[in-house]
Amino acid sequence: MSTTAELLKQASDLFPDEVVTSAHVRHFDLPFGAGRFALITLDNGLDHTKPTTFGPASLANLNTAVDQVEKEAAEGAIVGVGITGKPFIFAVGADLKGVELLKEHEHALAIGKGGHEVFKRLSKLAVPTFAYYNGAAMGGGVEVGLHCSYRTVSKAIPAFSLPEVFLGLVPGWGGCTLLPNLIGADKAVSVIIENSLNQNRQLKGQQVFDLGIADAIFEGADFLEQSLIWTAQVLKGDITVERPAIDRGEAWDQAVAKGRFIADGKVHGAAPAAYRALDIIAAAKNGDLQQGFDAEDQALADLIMGGELRAGIYAFNLVQKRGKRPAGAPDKNLARPVTKVGVVGAGLMASQLALLFLRRLEVPVVLTDIDQERVDKGVAYVHAEIDKLLGKGRVNQDKANRLKALVTGVLDKAEGFADADFVIEAVFEEIGVKQQVFAEVEAVAPAHAILATNTSSLSVTEMASKLKHPERVVGFHFFNPVAVLPLLEIVRGEQTDDASLATAFAVAKKLKKTAVLVKDAPAFVVNRILTRFMGEIQNVIDEGTPVEVAEKAVEPLGLPMSPLVLLELVGPAIGLHVSETLHGAFPDRFKVSPNLKAVVEAGKRGFYVYDSGKPELDPEVAALLKQGDVVLTEEQVRARVLDAVAQEIGLMLDEGVVAEAQDIDLCLITGAGWPFHLGGITPYLDREGVSERVNGKKFLAPGVASVPA
Repeated sequence: MSTTAELLKQASDLFPDEVVTSAHVRHFDLPFGAGRFALITLDNGLDHTKPTTFGPASLANLNTAVDQVEKEAAEGAIVGVGITGKPFIFAVGADLKGVELLKEHEHALAIGKGGHEVFKRLSKLAVPTFAYYNGAAMGGGVEVGLHCSYRTVSKAIPAFSLPEVFLGLVPGWGGCTLLPNLIGADKAVSVIIENSLNQNRQLKGQQVFDLGIADAIFEGADFLEQSLIWTAQVLKGDITVERPAIDRGEAWDQAVAKGRFIADGKVHGAAPAAYRALDIIAAAKNGDLQQGFDAEDQALADLIMGGELRAGIYAFNLVQKRGKRPAGAPDKNLARPVTKVGVVGAGLMASQLALLFLRRLEVPVVLTDIDQERVDKGVAYVHAEIDKLLGKGRVNQDKANRLKALVTGVLDKAEGFADADFVIEAVFEEIGVKQQVFAEVEAVAPAHAILATNTSSLSVTEMASKLKHPERVVGFHFFNPVAVLPLLEIVRGEQTDDASLATAFAVAKKLKKTAVLVKDAPAFVVNRILTRFMGEIQNVIDEGTPVEVAEKAVEPLGLPMSPLVLLELVGPAIGLHVSETLHGAFPDRFKVSPNLKAVVEAGKRGFYVYDSGKPELDPEVAALLKQGDVVLTEEQVRARVLDAVAQEIGLMLDEGVVAEAQDIDLCLITGAGWPFHLGGITPYLDREGVSERVNGKKFLAPGVASVPA
């Protein structure tokens, strides 16, 4: 038995639930008399929508297939070897379900070495090797192809990436070493660092070819056939693949520096994966592949045993699994059909909602407002956005015309909503105004129509309290920008019935939103936590800590933006309103900052100006600030902020605002852009010991977003 086979056999015991990928070898004669060819096909035997992954047993199967073609190549029985995947999917990398169960560093190291040893054999065969990226390829799926002599890619490929840094790993089976040596350090940094840290941005087939990762590109319909014809031409010498020389001088160092700048901007040094990947890319400049592979093994093992990967996998599973099967959602069979949507309001938020409903449901959408000018402006906004989609080729002319025809605006609610199945309001955030709106809608809408509110902090129960049928009112809280942020907090009022709630969840699914069931509690989930978080920042500023110290204190969390920049994005007036709402509900924990109130009253849109190209405290805001004489250090500020957040989350869970801590994290990831590498907030609070310090226990059980006990 070979060393590689022994290594994989030992590792396979650690992956008891692995979905095993087979590696079938087929033989046939290439066209043009090019000779006998061996093709390895990766297939896990599930339906064609399920991804193919590499666990130890899967790698062992590929290793066995390589044993066979290695012998055939040495005997001169074949002229080349190809590798491809089942229809629509090439391979999506390591089996993360198994990786997150590993408890020992040596086991993690074995996984890295095992993958390397199998993949390297492809580059050492006595004949040329070819990777045919016929479908989705990620992580190890990309890397196995990098070990081949040549690569082709399908134009139809929907997703191609090295997403490891996004999850808290490095491309550890050759990606950090081989990719910069293939396409240059600058392009490799874009793929490995920049794309990963931009919410795991995917490449399409044409981009893969344009970057130089693939040597040829073909249409999806006959991709494999065309790839084999091209292969025959390469083997016969009719086609010569020429690749540009790699700049191993200053440009390489500049690329690595660019990567560090990107990483600093995204994670602020708080997550190690990007920096470990950049260290390996920097060292790969000398072209010593084995040195790079060894460094990848060590980095992979270290990161597998660290908290970032566990948090990253936890966050990934939240979005991909829990987010698609919402906890507490009623029986979907209770949902009523929605064939027309009404939107009360025609301002920016209402217009964004109208556009979303129109695009996803493709049913008539009607807007109303207090005057014709507002109505016309709202409809015009929707039309303009559809024209943008047309200009980008995302819809054709026929569909654009059809969508435009489906959106209308009226002043008379009776005219607009008489046959609506779902009516959502997006008017001024004041309980009396919303109660009046719902009373008007209830008087004209059908008895079965759902009445939804986009309130960010007000009580859904109180909003419905004066209606004849409060059971059909549901909270439907979107996050701005509506088209970008996936979260939808669905709020059940005290009298909301199951049919109304089921309809809300069914609509959310059609809108392609991540729906989380939330109790009717002040500010629900995201706004309550963020208000407590930013409230403590404002409190320490009010007490005397300099703005820059308070802001810098939370940089180690690696948040996408600082608290005051986030406040600027939300809008100081909205932030003040939510803090006043929460102060009314919980005066002992939520204060109303006099400085924030002064900023809002002065009409300022934020604390910063950007005249120099970077945020600097606005002198006019600085003049408004009235501070005490209590000055805290960064460490003191950070501890105070995290203690406050841990306390609030503990109270929210005790109150049953959501089912579990996992829902808190899902909300923050999808509604506030909380980093994947933190896993939301509760794994971070657990790792830093804050949860136990404040609440006496961790939020998550051992092994959930952490190394198993």
